Amino acid sequence: MTFPDWLSLAVLCLAGAASPGPSLAVVAGASVGAGRSAGFLAAWSHALGVGLYAAFTVLGISTLITEFSGLYRAVQIAGALYLLWLAWRLLSGAGASETGPCEDRNRRLRAARDGFAIAFLNPKLAIFMLALFSQFVRPDAPASVNAVLIGTAVAVDGLWYTLVALLLSARGWIDRLRQKARIIDRVFAGLLIILAATILLRGYSSS
Repeated sequence: MTFPDWLSLAVLCLAGAASPGPSLAVVAGASVGAGRSAGFLAAWSHALGVGLYAAFTVLGISTLITEFSGLYRAVQIAGALYLLWLAWRLLSGAGASETGPCEDRNRRLRAARDGFAIAFLNPKLAIFMLALFSQFVRPDAPASVNAVLIGTAVAVDGLWYTLVALLLSARGWIDRLRQKARIIDRVFAGLLIILAATILLRGYSSS
């Protein structure tokens, strides 16, 4: 792979990562609600999910998700339900009153879980990766080239959301946000509900 080809791939990956959606809401929520380390964990576990779809695409597995509408719709619905569950947690304040090292660890674990799940339960990633990698994947490509493709997708996604976590968890800024924690939780919950409803409506209209 030439450097211009790699640069084109990286720019396209960045454009995909930077587009607003459920992933941004989840990473932002983790950063504001549980701090910088939780935001980082959400960012890189999300990148792991992206890397999984990238590997699926290189191996030809993603076509199963895109060609079988039932499987695609099932993953889509699962993702929407997960968003609704996250919204319920925010609205109910589940875990918000717990403090201490154990709860801090639990919040970080939840951030990692949510980051990965929101990527893995987004079948649009399979379509995006197929469209993106179709320009770069070759049947006779060596394993090193495929590793570069997958690694680039992971690195760009992880670094983008790391930047998001850094900005939202900056000292002073995070203190002001946490003073309005309940309002912010409700805003994030409302956003997740809207995103989930949009996913479900699109899935219904396309069926």
